[in-house]
Amino acid sequence: MPIDITDYRDIFLNDRPMMDTRAPVEFIKGAFPGVINLPLMTDDERQRVGTCYKQQGQEAAIALGRQLVSGATLNERLERWVGFARANPDGYLYCFRGGLRSHLVQQVLKDEAGIDYPRVGGGYKAMRTFLLETVDQAVSQCDFVLLGGMTGSGKTEILTQLDNGLDLEGHANHRGSSFGKRATPQPSNIDFENRLAVDLLKKRARGIEQFVVEDESRMIGSCALPLNLHRGMQAFSMVWLEESLENRVERVLRDYVTDLCAQFIAEFGETGFDLFAERLIQSLTNIHKRLGGERYQRLLGLMQDALAEQARSGDVDLHRGWIIGLREYYDPMYAFQRESKGARIEFSGEQGAVLEYLRERAAR
Repeated sequence: MPIDITDYRDIFLNDRPMMDTRAPVEFIKGAFPGVINLPLMTDDERQRVGTCYKQQGQEAAIALGRQLVSGATLNERLERWVGFARANPDGYLYCFRGGLRSHLVQQVLKDEAGIDYPRVGGGYKAMRTFLLETVDQAVSQCDFVLLGGMTGSGKTEILTQLDNGLDLEGHANHRGSSFGKRATPQPSNIDFENRLAVDLLKKRARGIEQFVVEDESRMIGSCALPLNLHRGMQAFSMVWLEESLENRVERVLRDYVTDLCAQFIAEFGETGFDLFAERLIQSLTNIHKRLGGERYQRLLGLMQDALAEQARSGDVDLHRGWIIGLREYYDPMYAFQRESKGARIEFSGEQGAVLEYLRERAAR
């Protein structure tokens, strides 16, 4: 009898290896952390079988699928499935609903290689539902506190030092501002939600029932926060992180210039600096209308001069000019947020005091 596993909690808590047998187009839209895509069918084959199913029914579609995935094609894919199964004897395979595709792969592994490899009952859809419910349950059952503060105040530094910190921007691979894009792309929204859910699941399994999250808008770049979490954030208590202007400028310089440039060079080599410069200028252009024409032109000039000097000598000092200038845009916005959320702020202070307060709060 085929072996079906439905202990989704165990799968994600223990990072069980999984083989996703869906077509690449399905995998790209959303998958789970660490999963390998070893499809039964290519995108084109899947489309042809789907069309056949609609026009001629299931029996004809299955026959076409067997015809398309046979001979040398099947042997090549079988070799990959066998390689995965032998390298990951504690793993599983799955398809979209735990149906025909995963069953066929399971059957081929058994018949051709003598491997009894378990599959996930309910497949991708059931595991996805489990993770969505994990987030909703955490929002309804746990205590959350928001961490707010001006741009460059070091909120992420605080979160990464807390056992109960949820780094939403880390999961989204984006710093959450108009300048927040990194050298590498963001995950799909489904992947972002799945990463967050697994993080919550593992932390709750360790007994954590109170979480600290950065005060975010609904969108972190192209990733949208789960709706229930975002709604909850409109009422959660808040801790406000204070920081001097000098330290904020230095942190923005490090994060958005020095480190980001290094990321682009590491990712793209010789063209990295030019791509970094284009990204920085585009980020400023994206808020052109909100800055106003005169302010935008002034900051653009400062940025271009800074990039030219950085390209010439490697010196980044001139970047402080546009960073300080952006205070005119960002600081009033954050000041308004603090005032409008003032009734929810239960503590404010500099980094050391905030870190100590949040740790004490979690221990209550």
